[in-house]
Amino acid sequence: MSYDLMIFEPSSAPRDKKEFMAWFEQQVQWSEDHEYNNPLVCSEPLQRLYSKLSEYFPNMNVDEEVFEAMEEAGTDNRLTDYSLGTDVIYAAFAYSVAGEAYTTMRSLAVEHKVGFFNVSSDDGEIIFPD
Repeated sequence: MSYDLMIFEPSSAPRDKKEFMAWFEQQVQWSEDHEYNNPLVCSEPLQRLYSKLSEYFPNMNVDEEVFEAMEEAGTDNRLTDYSLGTDVIYAAFAYSVAGEAYTTMRSLAVEHKVGFFNVSSDDGEIIFPD
């Protein structure tokens, strides 16, 4: 199991919670016509946020050298499984870094003026940048 968070392009997501959840379910069908490991498919604000976030939580699916170095150093729990869409970035973190992942991703979402969705929370916390 993982601790899952998502950031999203606020102009694409409905603000009504029920409509948002339907939109979210559509997004996680991963039906866009591209691979989901290339940040260049994301909107510009999401690309900037991903660039910062992946400094703290590297993408486990991109660089084998980083993976091996972190595994050797015992910090491989920071490696994160990302799915990168046009309007969303879905991140599956190790539970051992859940608190730090939440704080980091939420503050970056505020800084970059994108939406934040705590997928793993019981109440489904959704934050829009206003």
